[in-house]
Amino acid sequence: MEIRTGFPFRGKNLEELRSFLAHNGLKYDERAGFSICLVENEQIAAAGSLDGNVLKCIAVSKDFQEGGLAARIVSGLVQEAARSGVFHLFLFTKPENEKLFGSLGFYTIAKTDEAMLMENEKNGVSGFVASLQNRGKEMTARGTGGKTGAIVMNCNPFTNGHQYLIENAAMQCALLHIFVVSENKSAFPADVRYRLVKAGTSHIPNVLVHPTGPYLISAATFPDYFFKEGVSPCNINTTLDLTIFAERFAKSMGIVRRFVGTEPFDQLTAAYNRRMKEFLPRYGIEVIEIERLESGGSAVSASRVRRLFAEAKMAEIRELVPPATFEYLTCPGTCLTAD
Repeated sequence: MEIRTGFPFRGKNLEELRSFLAHNGLKYDERAGFSICLVENEQIAAAGSLDGNVLKCIAVSKDFQEGGLAARIVSGLVQEAARSGVFHLFLFTKPENEKLFGSLGFYTIAKTDEAMLMENEKNGVSGFVASLQNRGKEMTARGTGGKTGAIVMNCNPFTNGHQYLIENAAMQCALLHIFVVSENKSAFPADVRYRLVKAGTSHIPNVLVHPTGPYLISAATFPDYFFKEGVSPCNINTTLDLTIFAERFAKSMGIVRRFVGTEPFDQLTAAYNRRMKEFLPRYGIEVIEIERLESGGSAVSASRVRRLFAEAKMAEIRELVPPATFEYLTCPGTCLTAD
């Protein structure tokens, strides 16, 4: 059986792959950087793709179900990831494939009616969440009603609007967890965004700041978040990301409230917030929307700060961001400390 690889495929090979996947009920992901096909008599028998650390678009022809081709495809994708120095892998597939990929060394993180996310570390997500719980053991319960809340935010960069949202949410909780997106696909690096949030919330005694790791709003759980151009808010699939939050994070950490700010600009984030309001109450999680902070007659937003930064309008930025963020923007070499 012939092995074909593409980085990614183009032309005729790509069209044949698209057609094969469509015939097997899958859609080719244009973000894939590597694909592998097993070909018999010029016909694709099995295929799979790799998008960073995510294995996806894996299919085997019905005529070759008993040939162990899925294992060969997964092995090829794992080897390619290893050549790039990537070893913690995620696999995106349909729920009916759980047993198959479980036998190939992948463990279920969460699944919905339509999709499932697995990883190749047995206790990956549970270990990660446990490490966050350990960080909060010394936190004394304060606030209103003893409830635990959460905010998941990108903070690209951290603004007065983010700080306002956190301050208001913290007043409604005994303990507030802030999860800062760890994916490095934003204008400001993940470590910088995390440290700016730490600096900007150091005055709030009942707040704990965490990284999301690869488990919340990541390329594996919610790739559309990082490729908003050309993505219709009507077509985004947020259910998997919200399921992971509810079943893996909120359940273990006792989170019963999730806070969001109103979203007047970003249609995709607004759609995500609407879905959150519909979905999370099923798990006993109340979604509380807080009105955006305004300055100069307009909502304070990270996109506004980025636009002013590109125009070098630092005096205007000073009014929109906390001191630590302004100091970093004026001097990127500023030493930021975290834990």
